[in-house]
Amino acid sequence: MNPAESAAICQEFLDSVYTIPHGEKIKECIQCGTCSASCPSSAAMEYGPREIIASLRAGMLDKVLSSNTVWLCVSCYSCTVRCPAAIPFTDVMYELKRIQTEKKVSKDTGPTVMAKSFVAVVDKYGRNHETELLRKYFFQTNPFDGIRNIPLALRLIYRKRFHLRPRKIKGLTALKKMMSAIDNHRKEQP
Repeated sequence: MNPAESAAICQEFLDSVYTIPHGEKIKECIQCGTCSASCPSSAAMEYGPREIIASLRAGMLDKVLSSNTVWLCVSCYSCTVRCPAAIPFTDVMYELKRIQTEKKVSKDTGPTVMAKSFVAVVDKYGRNHETELLRKYFFQTNPFDGIRNIPLALRLIYRKRFHLRPRKIKGLTALKKMMSAIDNHRKEQP
């Protein structure tokens, strides 16, 4: 990503964050580290929440977008609830995921592949279908891990906890129309 493109994406991101309720509070971060200390998955992230805020304020969005951090956010809102400046950090993470997906700048790491596979399966059936989700995930990451998990899958199938055939929700067509309308509305927003 060239510097001009990176600066444009960074400005677009910040503009969208400022439209989130209380999104302008990102300017008030005092770098206390409460968000990172509250985050249950910060140890697995390349950059903790505090580093994300510092990078965003420094205009280093490309550093954030090239990491796996946003895909490891478990959306528990602990960072948001405990932040003394009341920064809606979880909403910032959702905005980062949106930018990464739209601009196609995310690395295809395990968490990214899992999130994208999950969305594809839910879009198709209106609910999760574990067999297809795992097939998509393991084919894109490490097929041998999938083969190693066959004994576990067989035990789950035996106990009727893992279904081989997908089940679609009722009203899937209506759901797809609604999601399409939401996407179109979001694209029309300035």
